[in-house]
Amino acid sequence: MNQLDQLDIAKFGGTSVKDFAAMSSCVKVVTANPHTRLVVVSACAGVTNMLVELASGALTKAEVEDRIEKLRAIHQEISSHFADDSRIQSNQVIESHLNEIRNLAAEAAMERSDALTDRIVCHGELLSSYLIVEVFRTLGFKAVFFDVRTVMRTDSVFGCAKPLPEVLSTLSRQYLMPLLGQDAVVVTQGFIASNSEGMTTTLGRGGSDYSAALLGEACSAATISIWTDVPGVYTTDPRLVPQAMPISELTYLEAAEMATFGAKILHPSTLMPAVRRNIPVFVGSSKEPEKGGTWVKPETKTHPSFRAVALRKNQTLIVLASPRMVGASGFLARVFGIFAKYGKSVDLVSTSEVSIAVTLDAGSNTSGITTLPQDMLAELREFCHVKVEDKLSLVAIIGNEMSKTAGMASRAFDAIDQYSVRMICYGASNHNLCFLLNEADAVPALVKLHQHLLED
Repeated sequence: MNQLDQLDIAKFGGTSVKDFAAMSSCVKVVTANPHTRLVVVSACAGVTNMLVELASGALTKAEVEDRIEKLRAIHQEISSHFADDSRIQSNQVIESHLNEIRNLAAEAAMERSDALTDRIVCHGELLSSYLIVEVFRTLGFKAVFFDVRTVMRTDSVFGCAKPLPEVLSTLSRQYLMPLLGQDAVVVTQGFIASNSEGMTTTLGRGGSDYSAALLGEACSAATISIWTDVPGVYTTDPRLVPQAMPISELTYLEAAEMATFGAKILHPSTLMPAVRRNIPVFVGSSKEPEKGGTWVKPETKTHPSFRAVALRKNQTLIVLASPRMVGASGFLARVFGIFAKYGKSVDLVSTSEVSIAVTLDAGSNTSGITTLPQDMLAELREFCHVKVEDKLSLVAIIGNEMSKTAGMASRAFDAIDQYSVRMICYGASNHNLCFLLNEADAVPALVKLHQHLLED
């Protein structure tokens, strides 16, 4: 049997590679599974946020140097455990990256852009992947560094680029697959990519999971393992709700709903490449692999009405009102045509006789910034009144055949009857019910829904 017939691709998140001890745990997880030949890593915990700050152009020179020093400390903590020659070489690599980051931050201070942000934030993954290769070697295992930008090709929408799977597949067969058949583990980066001109792009926040799934599809992997800081997927974020419970298995659809509505364990687009290839996805803790985790696959043994509740912050609501909507044809087409023209993806939609309310999600962009082009708003105002609201959060209930569950809606509404709900979305899917609330009410509402629907 070809050793790649059972290929496992392991992805490790930021907390799993935050320091030498965490990286050492990753090495143990990888070397315990002989089928794991490709490792995909995020930047060390906290690094991407600092790089985004540096890319904002809003920091003073002193603040820039403060962030540079913090980045140096994070990465040199790891290299301090290496043998002398390896430590000296690693520190030289670290300094080279920091100098490049400093120079790019100076450019950002003059004029910020998403393209420049991508050039800055990519250094997080490049550093962590370089260092974990040295951790493998320090612990006596063979590993090689591979720049994923060689194969991960995208369009040129900087900050949230769209992958080109066919190009990725072709390039992977040419450059990556031959390495996987050798005796060393291949370490590469999540989140980052490049366009056809060789410019660095990123897949948006959480894109490392997506990278692993795309590589799994391109390399015909048997399994994809997502290693993080919690042992699997929970009924909600255990950091927000201590009573959250682990889920042993999820369908692709359930996991996709959870991810789409804010579950941090999986990126919203992660599962699409896995679904296309029917690849099972395992989610577990790199710190405690013995605790097992969650398998995400086509079918599960149970299909509960209520599976989980999720929170998605940083939502923008746009309300468009016009008496000309009444009985008019083509009004919505005109509205959505303008959103499409400016590249804005609409999330939730609610309509009345004279108005339409839509939400936009800022969380997927690398910069975390929602920018509403003034030209877009001006075009909308030509035929309707426009009101923009921010500081909102989305709370979603995820389940199965919810419309067939008697009393489901009343149980949900009873749980959050003390909070003002700005918008409700239900009916388009049997698998979710969404509430848009003020961000201050979102977490308390999440706790109440979990208590009423999943704990009781």
